[in-house]
This record gives sequence, C-alpha cells and structure tokens, in this order.
Amino acid sequence: MSLLDDAALVLKGYEDQAELRQAYLDHLAAHPDGMWKACEEGHITASALVVDPERGRALLTLHKKLGMWLQMGGHCEPADTSLEAAALREATEESGIPGLTLLPGGPVRLDRHPIPPPCHCHFDVQYAALAPSGAVETVSDESLDVRWFAYDEVAAVADDSVVRLLEATRARL
Repeated sequence: MSLLDDAALVLKGYEDQAELRQAYLDHLAAHPDGMWKACEEGHITASALVVDPERGRALLTLHKKLGMWLQMGGHCEPADTSLEAAALREATEESGIPGLTLLPGGPVRLDRHPIPPPCHCHFDVQYAALAPSGAVETVSDESLDVRWFAYDEVAAVADDSVVRLLEATRARL
C-alpha cells in the first residue's frame, strides 16, 4: 500500500471526518507533491497520541517551534512505507520510547490545521500508540519537554485538536 492509498482511508464515527477526508483527497488530486513538506500549499502529516491505558495517561510533547503541548508527529519521509509507519516512526523518535504499537483499526482521526509560513496547512492523519509497560520517555531535539498527563489533565494544557484525539482514542480502547 502506498502513502497515497493510506491517505484515502475512510474514517467512521465522526460527522466531520467524511468532509475532511474529501478535502484531503481533493488536496492530493490538486497537488501531486501533497504528501511532502516541500508542498507549500499544505501537505499530509502523520501523528500518534502515545497513551498508557493501564495508568490512564497520555504523553505529550512541548513542541519546540510552536510552544504547544501536542501529540507526537510530523512529516512523511520517502523511506516511510505507509502513514502508519510514518506515525510510528515519529512517535518513537519524539518520545524516545521503543516498542510502541499502534492501536488497531487504522487512524483515529483526521485534523487539518494552519501552520506558520512558508507552508499553509497540515493535513494530519492521527493515530494512537500504546506505550509498553514501564515505558521511559526521552526529550528529543524537536521538543522542549515531554510529559505524561492524566487523561483529565490534557484539556488544561493542550488545544481542542489534542482533546478530540484523546477522546476518540479512549473510545477505541
């Protein structure tokens, strides 16, 4: 399966997801380079919310450039064989946790959001990653900090997109 095939996945259970999915497909149809960071009109990204269901917590990164608490994620790279692979790679790199596994069932949500220039928009395909027992996080070069937050603490530190991702993740657990 190609990254473009992955980008065409149908997500169910969220009213806004079908319309957003179509926007992703329209973007990719209009921009052959729409998977890649070089596409200044916007590009597909892959992210994963790292969760520890046993302890009821989520790991967030304090993004170095944006200064916001977010899930792990970023740009697709040519070596990524799928959006799942890109999300898992990003989550592992940014959390420092080996042995993460993606929550079965494919992406949890889609989220389109503006970003600072030179690009205009990220078309984020969002997954959830399960942390192994005893996971120890590490701050990456892309983060100012990484920290576990109890599920009920996330809304106080993160924006609505992260809260929606956590809610959708918890519904799948």
